[in-house]
Amino acid sequence: MRRPVIRSLLAGTALVVSGIAATPALAGTDATTATADGVRASAVVHQEQATTRAQQRAVEAYWTPERMRAAIPADATLDGDARTAATAAAAKAKPRPAAVPENPRPQLGKVFFTIGGVDYVCSGTATTSGNGDVVTTAGHCLHEGDGGAFATRFTFVPAYDNGSAPYGQWSASDLFTSSGWANSGDFNVDVGFAVMNENSSGQSLTSVVGSYPIAFNLARGLSYTSYGYPAAPPFNGQRLYSCSGTARNDPFGATTQGIPCDMTGGSSGGGWITGGRLNSVNSYKYNNDPNTMYGPYFGSTAQSIYNAAAAA
Repeated sequence: MRRPVIRSLLAGTALVVSGIAATPALAGTDATTATADGVRASAVVHQEQATTRAQQRAVEAYWTPERMRAAIPADATLDGDARTAATAAAAKAKPRPAAVPENPRPQLGKVFFTIGGVDYVCSGTATTSGNGDVVTTAGHCLHEGDGGAFATRFTFVPAYDNGSAPYGQWSASDLFTSSGWANSGDFNVDVGFAVMNENSSGQSLTSVVGSYPIAFNLARGLSYTSYGYPAAPPFNGQRLYSCSGTARNDPFGATTQGIPCDMTGGSSGGGWITGGRLNSVNSYKYNNDPNTMYGPYFGSTAQSIYNAAAAA
């Protein structure tokens, strides 16, 4: 199967309507060791970000309210076929999976970043970790994928609500993803973890906003509530929404799972919660099935990336 090039997606306007001809890749060719999630384990890819106070202040100053509102949604829509069309047709027989507006939550927020001189927006989740500074998002919300570059100016805004940032802006010191995503654009491992700098008072992120514990290698087919800040029409990216449903396997045979959800661009990277634990993120949709959101299975590959971020 041909792997998508996220740089082609990022060259467009709203990624959910880019119409790139792609399908989610299966096991990456760069892998060396098989894992229980069906994807081969790949090395963790890492890059430092704003590590000095001067760099942190520059990132904070860059993300003005105007730039945040103007940021482009960074979500991926893949070309479907008869299998995904059948999934969409079956869904039409049920009530439309409309996203539900939510009150702001401090553990959930918007992610802002720059790639190729263009500003983008995604969603993210403050995640329990030993260092107290981890945000979980999609891999394509911090790296172009398929041999591209890491994002810069990565910033997390907890409980964002119509321009309000009640817990401030948090810049990243380090970004982590899998080589499966970074080198091959493999949506099976489209997961990323950002380590945030402490704020000006010396506090870690999760000591201020709280966090969701993360879980790996759970059973498939669980019930989830996913969260995000959809920004492409009919949404405007200014408030938090959620979708709920039971996960089903991707019809292409990838290891990813999908839930009923009509959230649009900007929601990518938002967390899937089951039993109070974070266990996937919003990743992609098919262009002939706009009401199913797919996310990567959090198996051994995701766990190895998280472990590296949590120890940073």
